[in-house]
Formats: sequence, structure tokens, C-alpha cells
Amino acid sequence: MVTALIELQGIRRTYGGNNDAPAVDVLRGIDLSIQAGEFVAIVGTSGSGKSTLMNILGCLDRPSAGTYRFAGEDVAAFDDDQLAWLRREAFGFVFQGYHLIATESARENVEVPAIYAGMPAEQRRQRSSVLLHRLGLDGRLDHRPNQLSGGQQQRVSIARALMNGGRIILADEPTGALDSRSGKDVMALLHELADAGHTIVLITHDRDVAAQAQRVIEIRDGEVITDSGHIAPSNALPAPDMRQAGRDSGASFSSELGEMLRSAWRVLLIHRFRTALTLLGIIIGVASVIVMLAVGEGARQKVVGELGVMGANVMYIGSAVPRTGGPIGVLTLDDFAAIGELHEVAEVMPILRDPALIRHGQEALHTEVLGVGDKLPQIHHWPVARGRFFSAAENREVAPVAVLGHGVYEALFTDGSDPLGTVILINSAPFEVIGVMSEKGSDAGGNYPDEQILLPHSTGMVRVFPKLRDESYGAIQVKSSDLVIQAQTAIEELMQDRHGRTDFRVYNSAAKLQAEAKTRQSMTLMLGLIAAVSLLVGGIGVMNVMLMTVRERTREIGIRMATGARQRDIMRQFLTESVLITLVGGSFGVISGLAFGTLLILWSVPLVFSLSAMLLAFACSMGTGLVFGYLPAKTAARLDPVVALAAQ
Repeated sequence: MVTALIELQGIRRTYGGNNDAPAVDVLRGIDLSIQAGEFVAIVGTSGSGKSTLMNILGCLDRPSAGTYRFAGEDVAAFDDDQLAWLRREAFGFVFQGYHLIATESARENVEVPAIYAGMPAEQRRQRSSVLLHRLGLDGRLDHRPNQLSGGQQQRVSIARALMNGGRIILADEPTGALDSRSGKDVMALLHELADAGHTIVLITHDRDVAAQAQRVIEIRDGEVITDSGHIAPSNALPAPDMRQAGRDSGASFSSELGEMLRSAWRVLLIHRFRTALTLLGIIIGVASVIVMLAVGEGARQKVVGELGVMGANVMYIGSAVPRTGGPIGVLTLDDFAAIGELHEVAEVMPILRDPALIRHGQEALHTEVLGVGDKLPQIHHWPVARGRFFSAAENREVAPVAVLGHGVYEALFTDGSDPLGTVILINSAPFEVIGVMSEKGSDAGGNYPDEQILLPHSTGMVRVFPKLRDESYGAIQVKSSDLVIQAQTAIEELMQDRHGRTDFRVYNSAAKLQAEAKTRQSMTLMLGLIAAVSLLVGGIGVMNVMLMTVRERTREIGIRMATGARQRDIMRQFLTESVLITLVGGSFGVISGLAFGTLLILWSVPLVFSLSAMLLAFACSMGTGLVFGYLPAKTAARLDPVVALAAQ
């Protein structure tokens, strides 16, 4: 015996029966077999169950009870992907309402099943063009459904049914919405397909239409009441290879990507106003993140710069009386040379410090005089306001030159005259004034640098402080504020080894480092919250729009499922749309952020753009599309094909 292509045994379909809803039996034990190549008409009045039967035959719905075998295989054992494969490879649907995707052209509608079958784009285009030309629509390839007549739309649906071969054509009232002439044309096409070996299952309430089939089955109240019997076909197309049902996974993501992007872009353009509002949320979110990170980085660098001026990466070492007793420690130039060899240390500057009497003309004052190195302006971030600072050569040559603190200058030159080149007396020794330091103010230790006079270290040692037996203290510039603690440990270990006792003390400006750390932490926290809120608002907008899109396009989802789309194909489509929204919004957000940030720079706002911040904001916008697009995409993928097709 020849295995039937389609065999139903005791098929029942019941709706309701849950949550106190009454159970309704639509199909009541259908027994039916259809051979490959048959032209079968299933006729019955409205409500007889014929459309439900077609949905079960086409694997759009599952029976509540009974057995459905396709080519000898029990369909109940198929999972969702295998059912999608069967719809894609075996069935072609022709609906009364045409069920064409409104945003796609005639050719693109026809190509839909081939997309999910993984057919290459050029091959799809050639086959769809041939089919439409064969059906008399070669001049309507790029027309959308609303630009076609009812008969033309039905021909497009027939071409779509044949795109993947269409071994079995399931036609549900294909002439019901057509005028008599268009109806005759459609029936003529179905006869041609039957003659070519296609299996035709025609669902109709019109007995005249049913009479044109080779076999007529009448259904009433969910039961088969008459069956005119089999007519053996002579040239039936073979059934699909059922062994591929569990192997063929359909189109890959890469093969679908181009079509998904094209379809997504078209949907966004059709709903321009809604898309623009959604994009605005993403643009504001991304731009605000970029600008706020730039403002925050600018503020942070300014704060760090100010801390640097205060000496956040400068520590001091001075003599001390050991806790165990004994004489006060002595710091020598050899000690400072050894400290300078440590890899954490950038500069070392021994300092001689003692009060002295300063005179110029009729003015005199007692103030501090410091013998320092030529690197002092760099170490203390203390620029010269007038003239210059002394050089390393002048330090070596014991040059009698002096640089005045701002307060000393105001005290000695009360008339505001130019001090450069004038001679002052320091403890009766003459010194030429070569510069005036900028106003600095008091530092954290209560010192007043503006009230000091700065001399070359060697000059101070020879000409001003010949009786000082050691260095007063030293300034040590660490390469980075991050290395201060490490540098302090290294210095203490070095000095302990050199002196054999703790007769020194290291001051590392810990309070300033803590202020810097707190500033960084607070800035990071603030910017993180801003970024989270901005992207959250944009993401909620994307999810809201995508949920609305799923509701509006429920029928399209049903059409795609009927033509062989798997759940993951539907999910990919809607995730692609949500990511495309955030991709466009993120791109414009970056541009907007740069533009607004440039305006802030022109308004003298401290602002530093960061490429990593821009990439982070853009990546977060893309992530937002995936995260907030997942729920709508999952909702779309889980729709029941029959329910989706029935949506308005």
C-alpha cells in the first residue's frame, strides 16, 4: 500500500475548558487521508470547522486529540522548529484575505519563505521574478499590496506559496474576496498546479468552486459527512525528505541579516514621527552621558591639577629626634642623592632654610631665605611672574642672584617699581633680583611662600648659611600621586639603612591624597548614576515602541510563521529593529554630545572628551536595544500562528 501524504485519525480540536470557560468542540473525530498530487476540496458552511482543519493540516495549530501523520511521520512528535521546517518545505498557504505584508513589495512578499529557507539573495530574486512573471505580474514586482487589486494580491500569495516548491497548496477561500473573473483566474491557476503534480487542498463554502476539484469532502459540525473518494494521481510531486526535519535548521543569522535590516529600516521610515521621538530619547541619553563624562573629567583634571599645585605628589623629609632618644638626625646631600636613585622618585631638592635681614633702599624686613634647587617651580607648580628663575649653572657657580616671593616684593618695592636688576642686601651680602614668583598663598602646613626669598642652594650654603651644619629639609617629587605610599615606604627603608635609626620624618600629604581619592570616587558615582538614568529612560522608550510595534504587526508575525519562520527568526527580526533604533540614536547621540560639548568649551567650561567614554556610551546604547528589545521580541516569537493570523 502507498503511504498517504496526509493521514488524520480521530482528530479533535477543542477550545476553552479553562478558567471556567465552556469547552467548545470544533472538530469531532476527523478521519481523513490525502494522497500526494490530489486536488481536494473541503466544503462546508461557516462554522463547520473547515478552517480549523486547514490550520491543523498546515501545522499552524495542533489537535487536542488524535493522530496526524505526514508522509508516515507523527507530527505530534515534531517540535516548533520542525513544524516551521514542514511549513517552509512542504506547504504553501493561499488565504482569503491574501495576508501579504503591507510594508513589502510584491517581489519581497514572494521571497519571504525563501529567506527563512536560507536561499541566496540573487537566487531568491530570480525565482520570485520568474513566478510573478508566470502569474502575469511582471509589471507589478515593486508594487506594495495597497497598490494591487484583489486578484493581483491573490496571485502574489500563490507565487509566495510556490516560492519554496509548494508541494502542498492549502487554499482557504481563495476566491471568496474576488470578483467572478478574478475567481476564475485563480481557479485556473490552481488547476494548472494540480496538473503539474502539486497537492491542492481547497477550503471553500462555495459548492460550485468545490465541484471543480477532483475530490470533494463535505464537513459539517466538525465531522466529515461525505467524501467522494480518492482519485489516483499520475504525476504527483514527491513528499519532502522527512529526515531533514530534524537536521535543517533553516537560515543562519548572517544570511537573514541583510533582509532584517532592510525590513527594519523600512518600518522605521514608515513610522517617522514615532521613530523620531524614540530616537530623541536615545540621543539625549547618549549625548548626556558623553557630555557629563567630559565635564566630569574636565572637573576632575582641574581638581587634580589644583591638588598638584598644593603638592599632592610632593612629600617632604626632615630631621627628627629618634623616639628612642639621642641627638637630632642630620640630612646630608648624600642622603638626597640616594633618595633620588629610587625608581618612584622624579626629583629631589635639598633645602636650606633660615631667617635673615633683607634691605633695599629705605625698606628692611626679617623674613625666611631658602637655598633651593633650580627645579623648584616645576616641583611646586609655582611659576615665575616676573623675570626668571635661576639656572642650574648659576647654582653650580654660586651666583649672587635672588628670586623674591610676591609678598617680599610688595614689602621692598612699595612704589611698584620694576625690581629686576636691582640689588638687595641679605645679611649685608649683595644679591641681584632676577625674578618675582607668582602669588601662591599659604600652604597646608601653615607656611607662607610669598614671604620667602629663594636663592640657589650653593649660594645660600656659601654666602648666607655658612654655619648651617646640615640640610634643613628636602622636597621629593614622586612620579605619580598613585606611588606616594610606595615611595614613602621605600624612602623610610632607605634612610633606616643609611642612618641605622629613625632620626628623620617623612610628610606625604595624606590628607591631600584622600581628598583626591574622594573627589574621583564622588565624580565616578555621580556620572554613573547620570549614565544609568539617561540610558534607562531611553531603553524604556525603546521597549514601549517595540511592544506597540508587536501589537500593530501581529498579523505580519503570523504570516511570517505561516511561511516557515522559526521563533528565533521572529525574535531576531524584532531585536534587529530595536538595535537599529539604538544604533541610529547612539550615532546621533555621539554627534550631538560632541556638538554640545564644543559649545561648552567655547563658554569656558572645563571639559575633556574621552574616546573611551564615547565608545562606552555608544556600546551602552546598543546594549540598551538588546536588553529592552528582548521582551517585545520574545513576546512576538511566542505568538500562536493561528491567533496572530486572525489579528486585525
